[in-house]
Amino acid sequence: MSSLVIALSLLVAMVMAILPLPLGIDAFRPDWVLLVIFYWTLALPHRVSVGIAWLCGMMIDIMLGSTLGVHALALTLVTYVATMNFQRVRNFPVWQQAGVVVMLVAAKLLLVFWVEHLTNDVVITGRYFWPALTSAAMWFWLFPLLRRLRRRFRIR
Repeated sequence: MSSLVIALSLLVAMVMAILPLPLGIDAFRPDWVLLVIFYWTLALPHRVSVGIAWLCGMMIDIMLGSTLGVHALALTLVTYVATMNFQRVRNFPVWQQAGVVVMLVAAKLLLVFWVEHLTNDVVITGRYFWPALTSAAMWFWLFPLLRRLRRRFRIR
């Protein structure tokens, strides 16, 4: 049952990542998949880690039609950093964890931009980094929600 809850939370995050939004709001879309992977990495690093991040990244690449492996690489590297520091970060208060979220999402966005720039010659705009801030804002809501879900289903 616990694996099903984790998989469903990741599936919901992927659906929210591709959910169509109006153009004015789409630039502010939080990185739902990274947020959910970050939570499960902090809570259960022995169950959700780099392999799950790579798999989710490949699925996002396929769903978004981006260069295959771009999001997989970025999510894997960011999750590796989170996994290596999970004992320290899990003891931070939520507002400091939100600061870590900003840095992780910004690093992921930079990695995705760098690889896409090398392969497709894309340019960066000022709106490109808004998801880092909106992801941090969503962390204050998502963290207690996922923690309540983990405790309700006794996921260990």
